[in-house]
Amino acid sequence: MSVLLEVENLRVTDERNQEEIIHDVSFSLEENSCLGIVGESGSGKSMIAKALLGLNHPWLKSQGEASFSTKGQGLNLLNQDKNKMRAIRGKHICMILQDAMSAFDPLGKIGEQMAETFVENKNLSKKQGLKLAQDALKVMNMHEPDQVIKKYPHQLSGGMLQRCMIATALAMEPDIIVADEPTTALDSINQGQVVEEFKIIRKAFGTALIFISHDLGVVKHLSDDLLVMKDGCAVEYGNAETIFKNPQHIYTKYLIDTRLELTESFRKAMKKGAANG
Repeated sequence: MSVLLEVENLRVTDERNQEEIIHDVSFSLEENSCLGIVGESGSGKSMIAKALLGLNHPWLKSQGEASFSTKGQGLNLLNQDKNKMRAIRGKHICMILQDAMSAFDPLGKIGEQMAETFVENKNLSKKQGLKLAQDALKVMNMHEPDQVIKKYPHQLSGGMLQRCMIATALAMEPDIIVADEPTTALDSINQGQVVEEFKIIRKAFGTALIFISHDLGVVKHLSDDLLVMKDGCAVEYGNAETIFKNPQHIYTKYLIDTRLELTESFRKAMKKGAANG
C-alpha cells in the first residue's frame, strides 16, 4: 500500500510565549489503514490533527513536514494557504468531532445541513444533495433515513447525530477521515455501533482513518498502527498489535494496565450486580 500522509518532525509553538507544545512528532498513514493516536487529556493528540488541517488558533505555529499525496500529487499541508486548506478539508481530508451536537446548527434540519455540505463541495443541486444525504444514512444502517433527514438536531440522540456526521464525511469520499474522540460522549452500546461502522467504512470504501482517543479499548479494535502521546511527545509508535502485546515505554504500559484494570473492575461489578439481582 502506498503512503497517503507522511509527517516528519511536527512541532507546534505558542508564539505568544514561544512555548513548544508538540515536540518533533513523526508518523505515516497508508491507504486503507487506521492510525490510532492515544494519550490522556492534554497530551497533544487533538492538536496534531488540527495542525495538519490548519484548524489550530492563529497564534499556534506549525513547523515540520506533512506530505499529503493524492491523485499523484504531493503537497506539504503545513505550507498551504487558508483557501487551499479549506478545499482539502472539503474534498480530501474530513474531520469528525467529538461533540456531534455542536457540529450541527440547532435551527436547521439534518438533511438540509448535510446537503449544504455536498452542494458546496461536490457541485450538486440541493435536490441531489438531499438524495445523497439519505443514501449516506442508508449506508450507515440508519433506521428510516427519509425521516431522519427531516429532523432537527435536538430530536436525535447523540449516537444518531454522530452517525450523521460520519455519513456526511463518508459521502464526501475523502482520502482520509480524522475522527477526534468520536465515541467519548456516547454510551457503551452506541460506542460499539460507531466502532463497527468505522470498520464497515474501511472494508467497503478503503478510506484511511486517523482515530484519536483516550479509550484504548476502542482504538485496539480499529488500529493497524499506534502513536502514543504524552506531554506533546510521541513516546511510542509502531504496529498496534505489537505495542498492545509488548509495550516498550513505561507510559504505554501504564495506559494499557489502567485500561485492563477498568475493564476488569467493570466486569466484576456487573457480575456482582447480577448475583445480587
